Amino acid sequence: MKYRITLALALFSLSTASFANSLCQEKEQDIQREISYAEKHNNQNRIDGLKKALSEVKANCSDSKLRADHQKKIAEQKEEIAERRHDLKEAKEKGDADKIAKREEKLKEAQEELKALEARDY
Repeated sequence: MKYRITLALALFSLSTASFANSLCQEKEQDIQREISYAEKHNNQNRIDGLKKALSEVKANCSDSKLRADHQKKIAEQKEEIAERRHDLKEAKEKGDADKIAKREEKLKEAQEELKALEARDY
């Protein structure tokens, strides 16, 4: 019984440790995938930029920084939504149907982007 508990705790510790590195590893894998795509299309400028980004991620990536950056993006997106709502309100006050439709679409896009950001793991 003690052996099973010890084994379970060890496995849990390993899975937690691998999760801690997974955010930066995921970012590295995404960049590697983009490099492969750029190589298939012979886009040397893109390859060079991605390789530079990859080296920076390898040198400077930390999960806490990724999470903080992500929270900052969410906050910025919420500010954009507030701005879009204000623009829509002004368009409605003026009664311009074309502007109202455009502002509603922009608001919808901003809200969808926020949903996508909030759906991320970090």
